[in-house]
Amino acid sequence: MYIYDDKTRLNAFLDMPKGGAEKCPLCIIIHGFTGYATETHIIGVQEAMNEIGIATLRVEMYGHGESDGEFRNHTLHKWISNAMAAFDYVKTLDFVTEVYLCGHSQGGLLSMLVAPMEKDIVKLLIPLSPAICIPKGARAGNLLGIPFDPDHVPDELAWDDRTLDGKYIRVAQTIDTDRAIAGYKGKVLIVHADTDEVVPYEDSVDAAAKYADCELVTIKGDDHCYNSHLDQVTAAVKEFLIRQRG
Repeated sequence: MYIYDDKTRLNAFLDMPKGGAEKCPLCIIIHGFTGYATETHIIGVQEAMNEIGIATLRVEMYGHGESDGEFRNHTLHKWISNAMAAFDYVKTLDFVTEVYLCGHSQGGLLSMLVAPMEKDIVKLLIPLSPAICIPKGARAGNLLGIPFDPDHVPDELAWDDRTLDGKYIRVAQTIDTDRAIAGYKGKVLIVHADTDEVVPYEDSVDAAAKYADCELVTIKGDDHCYNSHLDQVTAAVKEFLIRQRG
């Protein structure tokens, strides 16, 4: 299925609880930088939620997966707009009783940014390995391990076999994660591996301490996408959701 953000077509997957449901909560799930909605860790979280009676909407953001747009032209501002379009779609679904928000890596950062914008309906927030390092790195002049002058942003940034337009950096420099954290007062679960090779675990420790009501689950000895202990991630998500739903 597709969701439209103005003229941008976003590929999406709506998955209902196992056994079906006339009324149920729904969680929007967003992948990370270079990611897509059918990655193993995204599917794992989706299936875990479906097992406990929660519908899920996995959405591929601008320039990723089967959605419109070129990867090099995506920015966090475009992703924020995409996520809010997903919320607009969810608000039209009459079976939805509560709305939750979950994202991995850049999608985890995005979920942190969007939650206060939709705080009237986001009951629970679940950032997974949130890439808080993106705005920090953009301001410091080092993104994806590539140094640059933050006061003279390059027109493009070459990374592996891909390129990013300089607008990605300029937008990321304006992102205020602390303000977003302060703007959301609901319950939060952050899950992060302590040996994450991409996004610093310490950033999630700091973020968890700043939220009004946050739990941090540490996955010992795993990587950014939980290739060793995805079962621990899904168990933590299920336990949190079951407990918060009472």
